[in-house]
Amino acid sequence: MGNLLEQAQRMQKSLEDARTELREARIVGQAGGGAVRATVDGMGTVHGVEVSPDAAKSGDASMLGELVLAALNDAQSRAKRDHDERMAKVTGGLNLPGLL
Repeated sequence: MGNLLEQAQRMQKSLEDARTELREARIVGQAGGGAVRATVDGMGTVHGVEVSPDAAKSGDASMLGELVLAALNDAQSRAKRDHDERMAKVTGGLNLPGLL
């Protein structure tokens, strides 16, 4: 029974460490060959969007909006993959919903 408690405590500590790492991680997604870049953390929270001067002066607001959306989707997709990989390491591949 003591061994099970130790394992649970180690997993809890690993989960806390993973949460911290995910909040501090910065993942960049891009669109338009790098014309627009979006930065998110490992939890998917947006921290910034950069638009190249050339894309900004194109004058095509609709295209620019699509590029921003595509860059955000790319960044969040990368963040989800990173999140899932980190969680798989912590849980040993077990799907434990609600842990993070």
